[in-house]
Amino acid sequence: MLDIATLALFTAACAVLTATPGPDMLLIASRSMSQGRATGFTTYAGIATGSYLQALAAAYGLSQLFLLVPAAYDALRWAGAAYLAWLAWKTLRSPATLFAPTADAARFPLRQIFLQGLLTNLLNPKMALFMLALLPQFLKPEAGSLLLQVVVLASILNVMGLIANGIVILTASRLGRAIANRPHLALWPQRILGVVFGGLALRLAFASRD
Repeated sequence: MLDIATLALFTAACAVLTATPGPDMLLIASRSMSQGRATGFTTYAGIATGSYLQALAAAYGLSQLFLLVPAAYDALRWAGAAYLAWLAWKTLRSPATLFAPTADAARFPLRQIFLQGLLTNLLNPKMALFMLALLPQFLKPEAGSLLLQVVVLASILNVMGLIANGIVILTASRLGRAIANRPHLALWPQRILGVVFGGLALRLAFASRD
């Protein structure tokens, strides 16, 4: 098993990484503000599950496909951009009442929210390349099972992410409830979420591998 010094260093790196605002945090905040904290935590659960899968793929060399076959990277990048663009279009077309914290459960079940978080993570090739660059620095073949090391490191990353994003979720959901009580502001959570999806789609579509 990995030694304490390695785990401590990786934990510190994860703390800095997860506390830095990025697309995932923006998506989680938007979901929490528009549909409540349960949806925010479910979105994070989907993203965290995707992180496990990305970590396993990176550890076993599957992510190197992007380096060997550039077309594979571009295909996944455009698929992810198309998916996010579709989410943006669907969100902006929905009525404002859809995003009231008490009105969205039947229309947007938590399973669907979880899958959206998962797909958003898996369809981001930048995440795969990030895992490919990060994990090999901490994996030690002589320390035992590679699979166990990957699971432990990915768990540390997700726990640190839960701490950082948990604060974001609780804050954003409270802000969302305050906005929902003001009819003239009720449309803004929906618009913000649609813009977030659209922005992520553009970011992914025009991203480079560098």
